[in-house]
Amino acid sequence: YSSRAIRQSLRRRGIRAVIPERTDQKANRLRRGKAGGRPPAFDRELYKARNVVERCFNRLKQFRAIATRFDKVAARYKAGIHVASLILWLREPNQDPLSDRP
Repeated sequence: YSSRAIRQSLRRRGIRAVIPERTDQKANRLRRGKAGGRPPAFDRELYKARNVVERCFNRLKQFRAIATRFDKVAARYKAGIHVASLILWLREPNQDPLSDRP
């Protein structure tokens, strides 16, 4: 989500924000003129790659134990994520969208 607070929090942590500016924020910034400041940096190609990560999380959430955080111990939850990732990977071994190979 695009907000000043989120962008500042990411900056403090040294994380590069890949968040598009909302149209209402852009209109307000432009309305204010010079006082509105410069537009936040946005890399369209990097934002497209972010979609791959979001789809991965959505596929992992299909596993009930991961979606509901069934295991309360962090080590067991992490192991569940590893197992679910392996299952997803083994289901489709020939489809790697990030690979350079055809």
